[in-house]
Amino acid sequence: MTANSGTSRLSPEMAALLARVAAEAGPQVDPTTLPPAEGRALSEDGNRRWNVDLPEMAQVADVWIDEDADLGSARLRIKVLVPPGHGPGAVIFVHGGGFAFCSPETHERCARVLALECGLPVLLPDYRLAPEHPYPAGLMNVVATIRNAFAVSGSSGVKDGPLILSGDSAGANLALAAMLHEQSSGRQAVAGALLFYGTYAGDFHTESYRDFENGPGLTTAKMQRYWQWYVGDRDVSADPLACPLLATDEALAALPPLHLMAAGVDPLLSDSSTLHERLRRLGRSEALTVVPGVTHGFLQNTLDLAAAREALAAAGAAARHMAGSN
Repeated sequence: MTANSGTSRLSPEMAALLARVAAEAGPQVDPTTLPPAEGRALSEDGNRRWNVDLPEMAQVADVWIDEDADLGSARLRIKVLVPPGHGPGAVIFVHGGGFAFCSPETHERCARVLALECGLPVLLPDYRLAPEHPYPAGLMNVVATIRNAFAVSGSSGVKDGPLILSGDSAGANLALAAMLHEQSSGRQAVAGALLFYGTYAGDFHTESYRDFENGPGLTTAKMQRYWQWYVGDRDVSADPLACPLLATDEALAALPPLHLMAAGVDPLLSDSSTLHERLRRLGRSEALTVVPGVTHGFLQNTLDLAAAREALAAAGAAARHMAGSN
C-alpha cells in the first residue's frame, strides 16, 4: 500500500478537517521523536483546539485517591464530570495518548459529551505516564480508580450504582487490562466497558499496521515508540495485563459486556478486529462497529465531526443498557 492510500480512504468530512488543521497549524514535529516531557507538552498544546465550547456540567471537581502500597498505585487525581439529571452509577474514562501523553484535560470535551449521552458522571483518572512510570504503573492507577470510584466521588454528587469502564487507544488497553486484573483477583465490580480503537498487543505486523503504516495521523513508527516507552525492557510477550489479546479464552469469556468501536483508517484497526473475532468464537454477542473514513483519535473531534458525535451517542446508549437505565 502506498503512503497516500490511507488518505484516499478518508471521508470528505475527515479529509476537510485534517486539511484545515494542517493549514492552521503548519508543519508539526512528531512528538514521539522528542524527549518525553517535550513531546507531552506539545501534545497537550495540540489538544487544546478540541477542548473549547465545553458542554455544561452540573458539577466539575477534582478528587484524590490515596496511594495503595499493596496494590502498587500512587496518589491519584480524578477529574469528576457530573451531568445534569444524572442517574446512579458512573463511567470511568481512561484517556489515550500512547501510555505517555495526554491527560483528563486533553479528553475533557469528549468525556463531557459521553457523560451527557450516558446520563452518568464520568471520572477521568490522571494515571501515571510512561516512560517515567512504565508498565504496570498506569494500570495500577486505573485499578485503584475502579476500587475507590464511589468512595472518593460521592462528595461531588456521584451516586453508588453500576460502574462502567471506558477508554480510547492506550486507555482502552488499560481499561481491558484492569478488568482482567480484577477478574484474576476474584473481583467483578464492573458492569461493562466501552472500548474505542484500542491497542491490545505489541504486534506491529498486522494488516492494519501495514495498510496505514504512514497514517494519516497515527503511524506504525509512533506506536512502536509508544510501546517501547510503556514496557521498557520488560518482557511482556506472555503477559495479558500488558497485551490483553494474550488473555486466555476463559478470561475473555468471563468479561462483562463490551461495546467495541474502531476507526476505519487506523493502524490499530486489526487489534479491535482480532479481539472481536476471539469473542465471537467464544459465543459472545458483542458487535464491532468500524466507523469508516475516520482516523485514530477521531472522538476528540466532537465539534467538527458528525461521526464523532454519532459514535459517542451509540456508546452512551450502550452504557445506559449496561447500567440498566434503558
